[in-house]
Amino acid sequence: MLSDVIHLLQDPSAGANGVTLRGNEDWSALISATGREFPVDPEGYVVLASGDLPRGDDEKMVDAREIFLANGHFAPFVESVTRSVNEAISSADIPDTQEVTLCEVGAGTGYYLSHTLDSVDQSVGVAIDVSTAAAAKLAHCHPRVGAVVADALQTLPVLSDSVDVISAIFAPRNPEEFARVLKDGGELVVLASHEGHLGELRAPLEIPDVRPHKIEEIIDQVSEYFDVVAAPEMVEFPMVLDHDSILAQIAMSPSAQVIDQVELDKRAQRLPQTMTVTARSTITRLRKK
Repeated sequence: MLSDVIHLLQDPSAGANGVTLRGNEDWSALISATGREFPVDPEGYVVLASGDLPRGDDEKMVDAREIFLANGHFAPFVESVTRSVNEAISSADIPDTQEVTLCEVGAGTGYYLSHTLDSVDQSVGVAIDVSTAAAAKLAHCHPRVGAVVADALQTLPVLSDSVDVISAIFAPRNPEEFARVLKDGGELVVLASHEGHLGELRAPLEIPDVRPHKIEEIIDQVSEYFDVVAAPEMVEFPMVLDHDSILAQIAMSPSAQVIDQVELDKRAQRLPQTMTVTARSTITRLRKK
């Protein structure tokens, strides 16, 4: 709930100046120290953005993602993320009596963050996504999650030096802002698709493969603010997908937004009823300099 993470949030219009927020009496709005009000949606999320937001996943994409993930197809990914976040927490030597603060950007349905919170006692999580459809899911994904709609590539509505671990799962990265909101010794956990990820689906759908050397590009992108903790780890496994899962994977993909829907449906109809598809991504821990 937002009440669990209000001490981590800030007024987005204040830049990085740390203008705090509080809930009003019935938590129907968050109120800035400057007096500005941010209504809380009946679903339980709040929009904390100082300008127009870019287009996010629509309801159809979010529903497809929820169906696909609920079937456990990406379970090895969530286990790897949870393990990496726990390793980051252990490295930070956080006292057992201290609250552990997590933040996920591009949090989607909350599949990864909720699993990690279950594994960490006395933890709370800020879930950030640009999509209001996703935020409606996030607000109910876990009792210790606060759902926030914001653009992760702009100033984050999170107070400086307040978060222990940030995770970016197939999501945009904003290294300067991530470093600002992380505590000293805090870490960024990145899961990024690797060349060949979902290749058996991409080829017949005429969707380009993941570009080579993507993880090296990510490490270079964040190198001014982060050091690599350990060598990036490949997470690779086969998935046997029935036709419903194949269609859900297609619908949740960003390609669903850039390829004409009629053409995408035509290509999907050529696919078999069952496919074995390779999931291949890289997980990397990076520590704030």
